[in-house]
Amino acid sequence: MGTVFSGLSALVVEDVVDGGDAVVVTARTRDATVPCPVCRTPTAKVHGYHRRSVTDVPVDGRRVIIHLRVRRLVCPVLGCRRQTFREQIPGLLERHQRRTVRLAWQISQVARELCGRAAARLAGLLAVPVSRSTALRHLRRLPLPQQAVPRVIGVDDFALRRRHRYATIITDAETGRRVAVLPETGRRVAVLPETGRRVAVLPDRERATLESWLRKHPGVEVVCRDGSATYAEAIRRALPDAVQVSDRWHLWRNLCDKVQLEVRAHTGCWATINPPRPGGVREQTTRERWNKIHDLLGQGIGLLDCSRRLGLALNTVKRYARRPEPQALRIAPAYRPTLVDPYRDHLRARRAADPAVAVTQLLGEIRELGYTGSANLLVRHLNQGRAEGDRPVTTPRHASRLLLTNPENLRPKEATLLEKIANACPEMTALADLVGGFATLLKPAEGNDVKLTEWITAARAVDLPHLRSLTNGLEIDRPAVNAGLTLPYHNGRTEGVNTRTKRIMRQMHGRAGFDLLRHRILLP
Repeated sequence: MGTVFSGLSALVVEDVVDGGDAVVVTARTRDATVPCPVCRTPTAKVHGYHRRSVTDVPVDGRRVIIHLRVRRLVCPVLGCRRQTFREQIPGLLERHQRRTVRLAWQISQVARELCGRAAARLAGLLAVPVSRSTALRHLRRLPLPQQAVPRVIGVDDFALRRRHRYATIITDAETGRRVAVLPETGRRVAVLPETGRRVAVLPDRERATLESWLRKHPGVEVVCRDGSATYAEAIRRALPDAVQVSDRWHLWRNLCDKVQLEVRAHTGCWATINPPRPGGVREQTTRERWNKIHDLLGQGIGLLDCSRRLGLALNTVKRYARRPEPQALRIAPAYRPTLVDPYRDHLRARRAADPAVAVTQLLGEIRELGYTGSANLLVRHLNQGRAEGDRPVTTPRHASRLLLTNPENLRPKEATLLEKIANACPEMTALADLVGGFATLLKPAEGNDVKLTEWITAARAVDLPHLRSLTNGLEIDRPAVNAGLTLPYHNGRTEGVNTRTKRIMRQMHGRAGFDLLRHRILLP
């Protein structure tokens, strides 16, 4: 009995009754002196008694209800503002609560992981029936720990409602501790993932909001961010001496987008460089069976004997024997009819005679023949391989992936295909070299800022307009880009916080307000 109700050691347990679906405990407080809540004078003089019914953690899968008698005591000091007061039990019960502290803690932990409705369902199975509103109320009561102002922070945004409302997350980019911010009070809290780390949240991504928060925390020295001009301006206004660091992942992502546009623009150069489509397992098996059966038939062996030797059904052997060639078993790509279809023969003949013929020239020729469609429709038709009759293996997206993948991670056949694509034209060769050069800059090191200048010069010397627009953007944000390529700081932890935030929002289904969402993000 003492082990089961060890959490009630602050009380005197008088009786325990089996109430069927609940265990009823009768208890009272100990006869000890209690300090007055106002003047802190100890007293044990009883004025009267009160009854409280509270719920404790379940035992044996059943609820535990405590009928508790507490004393109303008299303060011995005549001039005290509290002549009488009801005694409290610290660590066990709080004022006006109908659940013990440890039961409330368990409910809040379940609500922290599952939110309202799911927490209420699980709590009911654990013999702690609560409503979703009660579960969320306990969740809101969880305290948020404080931390000092971090020296290096990461700033990023996330969508509350995509394309409509956004919020801002601030993290400690140096130690990984996430900083939480309450905009109305400026109070900051922090939690570490799984070990007490916290996130900082602002209600929008406006310049004034971030600037106001940064002015209240002048100890920040380094700020990691993406390419947002709004964040850059807020940091410059609030902390003019702080170092802004452009995140390397976003730099690489911007390069990937521009490379894909360049690859699409030079489709006419490399579209004909396609290896034959490899056959599947079923096609290979079919070809092997056809060869074995026809070899045996060529030796004068009968159909029944072939069936016994190869372990195949007689009808299967007859079916293969009737075929003069093995069946390809390839599903031809199904395309919807387009305006280019009547001119397929002309396009096929022109590309066979001149594989590097420009798309604009083909467009002019078929328009003279009566074509009324758009240039984009013709480009899609050629990229799909419909002019040649077979869909090509390599697509612009596949070619871009080969260019942007570390050569050490490519298979031999992919490396061979990449070499052919890179040698398709001088622009593609230069593009492959520029991608490799930029990838080497993403490992922070001293002198990368000088190498970046050389890279930008080389990129502008080649006829790659999309890549040239990337260099213009790098020059606009050059100090932050230089810091990103030379300093070890990055925004990776902030992106991880964003991923966790999306999981929380999926759990809450968008029905909770921003205040509850922010509280949920800030908790460990």
